[in-house]
This record gives sequence, C-alpha cells and structure tokens, in this order.
Amino acid sequence: MLEQMGIAAKKASWQLALLSSAKKNQALAVMADTLEANSDVILAANEKDVDSARQAGLTEAMIDRLLLTPSRLAGIANDVRHVYRLTDPVGHVIDGSLLDSGLNLQRRRVPLGVVGVIYESRPNVTIDVASLCLKTGNAVILRGGKETVNTNQAMVEVIQLALKKCGLPAAAVQSIDNPDRALINELLKLDRYVDMIIPRGGAGLHKLCKENSTIPVIVGGIGVCHTFVDETADVDKALTVIENAKTQRPSTCNTLETLLVQRSIASSFLPRLSEKMVSCGVTLHATPEAQMHLSGPAKVVALNEEELNNEWLSLDLNVVIVEGIDEAIEHIREHGSAHSDAILTRSLLNAERFVNEVDSAAVYVNASTRFTDGGQFGLGAEVAVSTQKLHARGPMGLEALTTYKWIGYGDDLVRR
Repeated sequence: MLEQMGIAAKKASWQLALLSSAKKNQALAVMADTLEANSDVILAANEKDVDSARQAGLTEAMIDRLLLTPSRLAGIANDVRHVYRLTDPVGHVIDGSLLDSGLNLQRRRVPLGVVGVIYESRPNVTIDVASLCLKTGNAVILRGGKETVNTNQAMVEVIQLALKKCGLPAAAVQSIDNPDRALINELLKLDRYVDMIIPRGGAGLHKLCKENSTIPVIVGGIGVCHTFVDETADVDKALTVIENAKTQRPSTCNTLETLLVQRSIASSFLPRLSEKMVSCGVTLHATPEAQMHLSGPAKVVALNEEELNNEWLSLDLNVVIVEGIDEAIEHIREHGSAHSDAILTRSLLNAERFVNEVDSAAVYVNASTRFTDGGQFGLGAEVAVSTQKLHARGPMGLEALTTYKWIGYGDDLVRR
C-alpha cells in the first residue's frame, strides 16, 4: 500500500514542480475556502477524537493539543491564506556568476520532491504541512497519530477536494489512516520515492526515525526551554514574560519548562514568582535551595533531576537557582534541547554573552520563548521547528522545503 502511495506522490511532485506561483496560490485560496465550507464535517470528526481521548484517559494537556474549535479552525484557514500571500521561493536564483571558462552558472531554488511527515496529536499540522508543501511544489505523505485519525482523515479529504477543484492531483496530499505503527517503519524505508522525513512529536518518535530511516530526517520539536533571570532584570516585567512563556499555551514545544534565577535575587524574586504562579495554577518543581524561598502561596514540590531533561507540556515549572550567567549557560548546555532559551536582563554585557554562548535554534533577550513559531516569525505556517543545523534550523517555513540545483548555460561550450 505505501509503495503505491509513494509512486503516486512522486508522480504528483513532478506536476507540482512545474506549477506557476499563481496556480499554487489559487489552489491555496480554494483550500482555505473549502476548509471553512466543510468546518461542520471537520469539527464533528474532531469531536469523535476528543471523546475517544477522554475515554482513554489522556491528560487535559494532550486533549488540548488535539482539540479543534470553530475559532481554531478559522485560524487554520487564515494561516493558509497567509501562506499564499508569501513570496514563492521556487525558481529564485540564489546566486550566480560567469566563470572564466565561459560557463554562466546559477544556483536556483527547486522543490524537495516528496516529504513524509509523521506527527502525533496536533490536527493543525495536517493543514500547515499541506499548505507549505503545496506552496513550494512538494507532494506530501502524512502519518498522524491515532488520537486524531478521524480529524486528519476529514481534513485530507477536504484538501483533496480542493486540489481536484483546481485540476491538481489528489495524490499531492495523502494520509496513512491505518494506525498500525509498523507502517511508520515502512514509510521510513521509502527512500526511492520520499526525499525527506519530518517527525513532529516526542523524543521517542524522533529516536525511532533517526535510528530506522533510510531517508534524511529533520530532528527537532523537543522543547526543553529555559529562561534565565539575572540580578538586573525588571522584576515586574520579568514576571509578565515568565507567565506568558509558561501559561499562554503550555502544551507547545516552545513553552518555558525551567526557570533559572540568579542567587543574589532569589530571596526577593521567588516569593513574587510564587504569587504570580498561584493565580495561573502553575505547580513549581523546585530544588532544595529554591524551596527555601517558595513557602507559598503556589504549590511547590521537590524537583527530580530527570525532570530537568524533559518537557512538561503542562502547568508545571522547574525552578533552579544559579550563581550567575556562567552557571546558567552551563545548565542550558547540559539540560537544554537547543530549541528556545531566553534571558531577562538589563545588562547589555549579559545579553550579548547569552546570545553568543547559548547554542539554540532561537535565543531571546527580554522576550517570551513562545515566539518560536513560523507564524510569529513571518514565515507563515511552519512545517516543524528544527533543532539541528543541517539543512534547516528553527521554524521551518517555505525556504526550508526547497533545495537547489546548479544550472550552467553555455554557447556550445566544452571543457578544456
């Protein structure tokens, strides 16, 4: 079955690669309109998935990940419209030169071909990926989690309906609806047809893909994100940023998971933090030293060492006291996932050191880690957030779904 999907996707990719920007934009506009016109069908399918998730005992954080509401679905459709307003990178000449041999050489952006995306319980990923792949002339094979099987199936059917309306092959966007995990391994071996694999999920999924794929894999999406508060920070503003980074949507990979506080301000800052977090329902997981300054009113529990290396994806926050910026940077290097890390400071020297020495995909000064997002970065919907360095890093927008080819123009030229 998967080989037939691969064959169909590869054929579709050849047709997509030849489309003009105007034709791709028309298809995206129709996709957005068709999503809205079929919102009742999609929301009904999503309701089935949410009911099944509750019966299975999934946490509220996980249910929030898979939940669609009318406003969320409208936002997803508008994200598609934003993508068609973006500049199409395909066909862009990156650089070029006339060589001494007389060869006029260019590097031109072209689609990757076929992208395989394996993701868990976020149904918005289905639309984000489909729209970005269509804009860049790539076909895509989707494999969503079993928790959203009904939602994903409904969305893909709507996307394929939109493609057919525009005279484009339905195989440009396909979905593996069978929840059998063995099919993931089969997809990871389709290197004859699939050009890149993007996993979006937990550490286990990324490990599975890296160890079993014969196709290049984009690693990322695991967000053990930190914020360091130094002794020069504006306390009121710092607390507002921390609240946003932890609570604005706690089930996302760019949510703050560990707060590092400079020792010299711990006795005055941590009681204020506790007052701020109790109103948000955040549980503080604190080191013994930090617990001394967190007697209330927020709920405080002892921090386990292993918790420093994992995502909470919930209203839980690690609190660690560090001597200063050196120890903060060392902590991030040891426990971070190279996703998003921030410093809250009024010291230009500390800000510059943090930016230069923290080797993460996104580094912030006096800003929330929640900004690591394709839409927030002006890239449109993102296909993933990469924490590796090749070939893409951070939120992956349109350019990250292209490669390039060398093109040489000559006048009956031969090498001498």
